[in-house]
Amino acid sequence: MDYSFLNELPKIVWMLIGIAAFLAVIGLMLTVMDLPRTRRDRWQAFLFLAPALVLLLGGLVYPMLRTTTLSLYDRSGTEFVGLANYLWMFQRPEILLVLRNTLLWVLFAPVLATAVGLLYAVLIDRSRFESVAKSLVFMPMAISLVGASIIWRFVFAYRPADQEQYGLFNQVVVWLGGEPRLWLLEQPLNTFLLILVLIWVQAGFAMVVLSAAIKAIPAEITEAARIDGAGAWHLFTRITLPAVWPTLLVVLITITVQTLKVFDIVRTMTGGNYGTSVIANEMYSQAFQQGQVGQGSALAVFLFVLVIPLVIVQIRRNRKSRELV
Repeated sequence: MDYSFLNELPKIVWMLIGIAAFLAVIGLMLTVMDLPRTRRDRWQAFLFLAPALVLLLGGLVYPMLRTTTLSLYDRSGTEFVGLANYLWMFQRPEILLVLRNTLLWVLFAPVLATAVGLLYAVLIDRSRFESVAKSLVFMPMAISLVGASIIWRFVFAYRPADQEQYGLFNQVVVWLGGEPRLWLLEQPLNTFLLILVLIWVQAGFAMVVLSAAIKAIPAEITEAARIDGAGAWHLFTRITLPAVWPTLLVVLITITVQTLKVFDIVRTMTGGNYGTSVIANEMYSQAFQQGQVGQGSALAVFLFVLVIPLVIVQIRRNRKSRELV
């Protein structure tokens, strides 16, 4: 039978067919679950989880296994080289610089973003214009990291001293009597300037989550502490901080995972040049620009290994919180 006519169907028809097939699968699942079976609860759980498991296997597990396999082969993926690609990471000065930059990101970005968010949440808590103040700080979260990077590229923009500056940073320097500089080219200062962009974006996330945790503190405890003569510092260190500590750790871990995967900011602002590259950017550069599939895969696996402990910690904390409930 000739099935060539299927290639001539419009895309909208294929979309409708796909929707119908999806609904048919869901309907079949619901029908099967209504049938009397032994171990019914397990079957229900399996049927509900099956679509997600299929997507998980195809979109995460298989790529992970494939990437791990490629990390053990040469650039063409044909000759087995064992752990040579992993040893290469710690032998090349430029890759050691990448690892150092990633460490700087992890040390500074999550801690400072969380600290700024916590401080801001405490300062504006129950203030008159709290909602407006929160909106201003949370607004960068609505911008993509690429968009935020472009904004900050304009902030650090450079023009010669004899021309009018349109970059905010250099304009302030000129007003203070200094000379405009190419800030994104100066090492290692440029790395910290890129970190500043992520802090600007993630501080709003930390502020919103921690503000909700602060509002969950019983007002009676705070009032009793004030009656006993506790000042603002003692209220923060003895009541607020211990009460929001579990939430603060969750925020810190979440931002740390985001920091380890940072790619957009580095790629948009410097392209990884001038000593600013990080693991995610170098992985892309090695695999897709230089054709070093094995080395790029090794960097991807190394990044995955760095994220695993954070995920494990987060899972354990979630289990403990459920046990307490």
